[in-house]
Amino acid sequence: MAQPRINRARPQSIPPIRTSEASGPYRPSKGALAAARPRIIATDADVREGVRALRRKCAIMRRVHDTAGHPPLRRRPAGFEGLARIIVGQQVSVASAAAIWARTAEVCRPFEPGVLLALDNGQLKAAGLSGPKIRSLRAIAEACSNGLDLASLDHVSDEQVHAALTKVVGIGPWTADVYIMFCLGRADGWAPGDLALQIAAQQAMGLAERPNANALKEIGERWRPWRGVAARLLWAYYAALKQKGSAVPV
Repeated sequence: MAQPRINRARPQSIPPIRTSEASGPYRPSKGALAAARPRIIATDADVREGVRALRRKCAIMRRVHDTAGHPPLRRRPAGFEGLARIIVGQQVSVASAAAIWARTAEVCRPFEPGVLLALDNGQLKAAGLSGPKIRSLRAIAEACSNGLDLASLDHVSDEQVHAALTKVVGIGPWTADVYIMFCLGRADGWAPGDLALQIAAQQAMGLAERPNANALKEIGERWRPWRGVAARLLWAYYAALKQKGSAVPV
């Protein structure tokens, strides 16, 4: 379904999108590893620091925080397991994701690419995984077995992480963004394709229409270098709106 256009009569001006070029190699050079030193959200204290910074600089974030309260840390393990958990949790409830993951981890011990590839589809389906998710998990496991070094992505730029991950069949921009935010813990991670973030931004900013991914990427520039905390606040805001029954219907 085509994304709606954002109303250009926005309440605040939005700075131009910053662009960069990245080839996204599987094994980044030493120079790239040394040059990229992103701020990491490791503890709740880091989230609080980001919230304070956003409240100081943005009236929208102050209103969002006043409504939603303090957002959760939401850190996940990095590497093969963390990426697999994102795939397992897509498009299902939190409770369902937890149950499916527990069964998947039980049948795949230890949770490593070679072990997963040795399982047959019947075993994975019995854990509750759908056909598309099984294909995605196998593609990730094969990529890791054939040279995708997830550990080497810890300190390269977001653009390089994004490029490397989206080369794998089954990993789209949203999955890569979530991995950057919650597995790598990047403080400036951002997921402009996330529907809940789009709705929350529309409501928080009083926009006539829901911003699409490109528009939300542009909007997010105002919250650098704490877009990852801004996303946490907006997700908490979206949940608060849903609880009140005032969120825009999807």
